[in-house]
Amino acid sequence: MQRVAERLGVTKMALYRYVPGKVELVALMIDLGIGEPPPLTGGWRPKLDTWARRMFDRFSAHPWALEATVGARAIGPNELGWLEQAVAALTGTGLAGSQMLDVAATLTGHVRMIARQAAAVPAGGPEQAMGDAMGALLTGREDRFPALAAAMSDPDGRDQAFDFGLRCILDGVESLVG
Repeated sequence: MQRVAERLGVTKMALYRYVPGKVELVALMIDLGIGEPPPLTGGWRPKLDTWARRMFDRFSAHPWALEATVGARAIGPNELGWLEQAVAALTGTGLAGSQMLDVAATLTGHVRMIARQAAAVPAGGPEQAMGDAMGALLTGREDRFPALAAAMSDPDGRDQAFDFGLRCILDGVESLVG
């Protein structure tokens, strides 16, 4: 709180006129950072596809929010709105409420994992960095790790973990809905 106050050019006590403490300040920061959920159109699948991609965009633009949105904490109206949209997209599919929440949690987990990797290795993308590191490790060890070496030598499909994972999750939900 002291550093925030200094940055804003006010006293620490002045901040407490607006927010009761750090927990609420972080919740406000998250709410402003992720913003309102985007408009969604179409059936449940295109809605959730757009929802996940926009969430990824928000976390990519504000990587600090990845750490700040872990665990029990205060949740603001924008963040709650995102969850509302995911559940609303699944309304009418026949899924139980708990299943709809689980779909939202699974999608959020996928988005967060790829966004975290992208934030950790921004130059060239996380898959490029991982591929380079794995390639170096496998050199001279192809006999010990033949399946991995063969998979790494296939250039098709690289840097598509987000799309691949999202498609697999939504395919699974479609199977469950069906």
